Amino acid sequence: MRVLHIETGMNLYGGALQVFYLLRGLHARGVDNLLVCPCGSAIAVEARPYAKVIELPMRGEVDLIFGWRLLQTLRRERPDLVHAHSRRGADLWGAIAARIAGIPALVTRRVDNPEAPWLARLKYRQFAHVITISQGIRDVLLGEGVPADHVTCVHSAVDIDAWQGEPDRAWINREFNLPDDSQVVAVIAQLIERKGHRFLFEAIPRILEKVPNAYFLVLGKGPLETELKELCKTLQIESHVIFAGFRDDLQRIMPCLDLVVHPALMEGLGVSLLQAAACGIPIVAGRAGGIPEIVEDGVNGYLVEPGNSEELIIPVTQLLLNPDDNSNMGQQGREIVQKWFSIDAMVSSNMNCYEKFRKI
Repeated sequence: MRVLHIETGMNLYGGALQVFYLLRGLHARGVDNLLVCPCGSAIAVEARPYAKVIELPMRGEVDLIFGWRLLQTLRRERPDLVHAHSRRGADLWGAIAARIAGIPALVTRRVDNPEAPWLARLKYRQFAHVITISQGIRDVLLGEGVPADHVTCVHSAVDIDAWQGEPDRAWINREFNLPDDSQVVAVIAQLIERKGHRFLFEAIPRILEKVPNAYFLVLGKGPLETELKELCKTLQIESHVIFAGFRDDLQRIMPCLDLVVHPALMEGLGVSLLQAAACGIPIVAGRAGGIPEIVEDGVNGYLVEPGNSEELIIPVTQLLLNPDDNSNMGQQGREIVQKWFSIDAMVSSNMNCYEKFRKI
């Protein structure tokens, strides 16, 4: 089987990392992969052992030239199937080019933002099938009128073995200039409105009343950074909140954490939550999108109403003050990801879709 994948991400995290896992797994099963990706992207380098990499200039939805180049690539390579993995032009031009070339196309949807029902029905009708990374996203599409037999949930995966490192608390304390007795909480997400950072920050003063040695790592970057730093000053919590930016050593940081908090208002699934669970870290998160498929309330963490700062206070405080509960929930999280979110399961489920819809 010959499959052409389209991924527009420049960095190797989130959706692009999932595509890399898929390419590696498909290659091991004998699939002939081709990858269309942006010039200079990280996945272009990492995927070369597992796919023929075709780097093309990409400028988003309005890039007609990318659509034309993609069509020429399809006519030259003649894959059995096209799999579009992202937005920013991949889904639009992937569908158009594949239809003109007479090749079936699948699309993976990774976000739970609602669309106008007429637009969703029109958009996804162009594909032979739609794959969602969570049941929550599938439910959004069904609610917008996309037929149930046109959508399959294939959960994102985590490389479990890569997240089994031993915690080095002395290192993390030195790295972020924390006291020796610190308890470290992290929020790992882009600094954008729908990730809900402000709700955690509003809860921190009350948390610190009970757990004065709690420190909060903000891992990620985004347009709200300045605004969120100002909020920390207003709340007088800036000495306990560390804006650490984008880090490429999360595999070293995560095992050192006591807790991950993800107060998102919307979330397709949340790869950082899978990584935290694989590390054995309990999670407190908003009951939004696909998050409840990772975080089982009272099992490997707690779910709270999105946008409610007050609801964050008790579960965060409880887990920081009760190390036995913390450890037990962390172990439950490991078992959940091993059972439901392995790379092998993700690759197998995509393969099943390919077998049904590829060009015969």
